[in-house]
Amino acid sequence: MAAASSSDSDSGKAESNDASSKWLDAHYDPMANIHTFSACLALADLHGDGEYKLVVGDLGPGGQQSRLKVFKGLRVLTESPLPALPAAAATFLIDQHEPRTPALAFASGPCVYVYKNLRPYFKFSLPQLPTNTLEQDLWNQAKEMSLPSIPVFLEVSGQFDVEFRLAAACRNGNVYILRRDSKCPKYCIELSAQPVGLVRVNKVLVVGSTQDSLHGFTYKGKKLWTVQMPAAILTMNLLEQSSRGLQAVMAGLANGEVRIYRDKALLDIIRTPDAVTSLCFGRYGREDNTLIITTRGGGLIIKILKRTAVFVEGGGEVGPPPAQATKLSVPRKTRLYVDQTLREREAGTAMHRTFQTDLYLLRLRTARTYVQALESSLNPVSVTAREPLKLHAVVQGLGPTFKLTLHLQNTSTARPVLGLLVCFLYNEALYALPRAFFKVPLLVPGLSYPLETFVESLSDKGISDIIKVLVLREGQSAPLLSAHINMPVSEGLAAA
Repeated sequence: MAAASSSDSDSGKAESNDASSKWLDAHYDPMANIHTFSACLALADLHGDGEYKLVVGDLGPGGQQSRLKVFKGLRVLTESPLPALPAAAATFLIDQHEPRTPALAFASGPCVYVYKNLRPYFKFSLPQLPTNTLEQDLWNQAKEMSLPSIPVFLEVSGQFDVEFRLAAACRNGNVYILRRDSKCPKYCIELSAQPVGLVRVNKVLVVGSTQDSLHGFTYKGKKLWTVQMPAAILTMNLLEQSSRGLQAVMAGLANGEVRIYRDKALLDIIRTPDAVTSLCFGRYGREDNTLIITTRGGGLIIKILKRTAVFVEGGGEVGPPPAQATKLSVPRKTRLYVDQTLREREAGTAMHRTFQTDLYLLRLRTARTYVQALESSLNPVSVTAREPLKLHAVVQGLGPTFKLTLHLQNTSTARPVLGLLVCFLYNEALYALPRAFFKVPLLVPGLSYPLETFVESLSDKGISDIIKVLVLREGQSAPLLSAHINMPVSEGLAAA
């Protein structure tokens, strides 16, 4: 298992050569011709020699010619045809003789085919074979548990004669949870999409859905978390590292990634050359922590977890930031804070009344100032619907000559404006304008008209003043708009 196969030199090899990777590349064969899924993979010590083999229920290309394949190390130990397409595989002890070698069981349709020493042992047909009295009682108890839909994934925990819980993901998009002595589901988890996998991690049920997401639920149906995947979930399985007490869920994605999560925390990402179709983690050969991966093209990837590898929650893509769990250094309450708190408690009503009085005065002053601005047309935007105008002024230059540009706009949607005048009011001892009064051309709706003029500063003392701009209607003395322009200090005269 420590040696890599010759196919590892191909350009399409699995990417785990990074020094920071937690996995060793033991074997990669893109032409292994394995077509199966996670339920049909099993790891077992078939000969009782302490060396675990990989048992594969291979469906064959296109679901044709299903076969039983047993891998030892990097080669196929045995290969034999199966009577039907396998649906699931499991190993179990059939006797008490030493050395205790497990038997293989393959489920297919209504039958369970059992192999012992890699040879057909017997065929168990559920509706036909008679059962003994004890088994009949157990089956009768199981029959009393009815589900509203056909189950596609099952997870069982506990002991049958003590206490057990059974979680069944069904084709109607729900997960039903049954307990011992319950004839109907005790809890129901309604999913927003069809389930694609069901794995129990400690006391949490992890469900994968066709919406490319993982969901964590308790056995009472309470939703704990949701994690969004970057691609569709094709298979799921459990990763259990007994030496470190770690249980996590593995999700094989259509983009060739295998993502490992503990709750909603991302522990690791393994990238493969093709979409992952099945996963199996456990003891293979004499290595305790081995990951078996099969791909859509029939490839086989075997990886070994480094003995020094430690899974650390990270990645920064799920969960709250680490700073959120940091306690704030809150200073102790000072004597001033305590005195102020007592004062606010005793005089709270008077303080509130004073605040409300000041707030009402502020609102009154604001309203009076606004009315005064409307009456004297000190605002740059017209408030009457009859004369919808907008004025904006820009001053350019260093002095002593400045360029003053007035941008006048008709904000009406359809009606043009005609017959407007522009007037400048200024201190003639400080400034000189070539035209202090001129007519405005017709204003088309929506367009901004630049009206330019020049202002010459006459003072050499480095002082400035305000120039008032008034927009008037012919025959009216009250201005429609006004603007106060704070002229800058002439830097040209100051330099001279």
